[in-house]
Amino acid sequence: MVDRSDDASCLLGLAGLAVERVVLTVLGMKIVQVVTDDPDAARCPSCQVCSTSGKDWVLTRPRDLPCGGEFLVVQWRKRRWRCRTEDCPRGSFTEQVAQVPAGMRTTTRLRAALAVAVEDGRDQSEVAAAHRVSWPTVQRAVVARGAAELVEPEPVRVLGMDETRFGRPRWLPDGVHADGRIRWVRTDPWETGFVDITGEQSLLGQVDGRTSAAVQAWLAARSPEFRAGIEVVVIDPHAGYAAAVRAALPDAAIAVDHFHLIMLANKAVTAVRQRVTRDLLGRRGRKIDPAWANRRLLLRGRERLSQAALARMWNGCVDHDPSGQILSAWIAKEELRALCATAARGGHPGEIRDRLYAFYQWSADAQIPELTTLAETIETWWPAIEVFLATGLTNARTEGTNRLIKQVKRAACGFRNRENYRRRVRLHCTRRIRRLSARNPTVPA
Repeated sequence: MVDRSDDASCLLGLAGLAVERVVLTVLGMKIVQVVTDDPDAARCPSCQVCSTSGKDWVLTRPRDLPCGGEFLVVQWRKRRWRCRTEDCPRGSFTEQVAQVPAGMRTTTRLRAALAVAVEDGRDQSEVAAAHRVSWPTVQRAVVARGAAELVEPEPVRVLGMDETRFGRPRWLPDGVHADGRIRWVRTDPWETGFVDITGEQSLLGQVDGRTSAAVQAWLAARSPEFRAGIEVVVIDPHAGYAAAVRAALPDAAIAVDHFHLIMLANKAVTAVRQRVTRDLLGRRGRKIDPAWANRRLLLRGRERLSQAALARMWNGCVDHDPSGQILSAWIAKEELRALCATAARGGHPGEIRDRLYAFYQWSADAQIPELTTLAETIETWWPAIEVFLATGLTNARTEGTNRLIKQVKRAACGFRNRENYRRRVRLHCTRRIRRLSARNPTVPA
């Protein structure tokens, strides 16, 4: 065996280190003995002067990535040097290279691989076991990558907001009753996420809670340029979010996501069906009841129903509900869907006006309490709905980000530390654009 193999050094790929020999133990483990092959390794970290005064030798075993599918034991016999510069505060130092800095027991590329595996959605314990390192080692790699990669968000034109659960609801003590019993209150641990709707930044950040004060605090922490650049904020029909936007971003328009409007209409149809069934039969619906059997068809769009399915649903409701309230609620839902569909055709004001009048007229003539409530909700949120119809902006990207957030939480089996949670979530949600920017510097991160 030769003393030093350039081919082996190239295969190992640790810049600044050269393979001296490879030893195969009786247990089948490969020990790769390396030596320093970088003249700058003898340079003092403080004064940057190369030392020529050796002090002693140190044997270190930095953990590295597998090579050829096998884990190797890397042994680096490095020199400790004396610094002879008079005004240098450092008396001695050990050799270091870019892949193995001083004091590190893992290589730089191993720590990068650990962080990449975690930000791809894998559990940290699983990553630690796969790479034969400890959980704290993986955690430090993730923290370092988050500090280097997760920067303050750039200004956005359209901001999306939505909430996700951080954990399960809990009951906490809140004082005592007059008779001495403990008063319990339910707390829901929510997290509000902020997403770049039209840009490529994905998740911009998260804040604890879904109150107006929490949203205002997050917006206040951003730069004036960030707040001034927001033209439209897309939200669910949530009064707290709307109040926060009006207070913190007075010049921004509010758009309501149409998915939640259709969801409110579907809830109204379900409420009417359940009430009519109870009034007629004095019980809940059963599968022998036509209205209950067609409950899924009532929530499906008209264009998605075949002629046979439409006839079955229509005739079943006519036979089951002599008052016609269920079909009236279904028609009102379809009128609202037709109103929302005008956004896909450019949101012409005349068409919007006609569809809105048709929805209001039908809801008023039906004289059904659930439809009256639905129409009042549409009237309350109409300025924000009109912005959606004119711009076509939705919270679809925010909902997609929520799916990624839930994916990270499932992989980790939940979180207890919110700081670690937000770091992991944002690393996962922004990984695609960050890697694309690293490969192509012309793409903004």
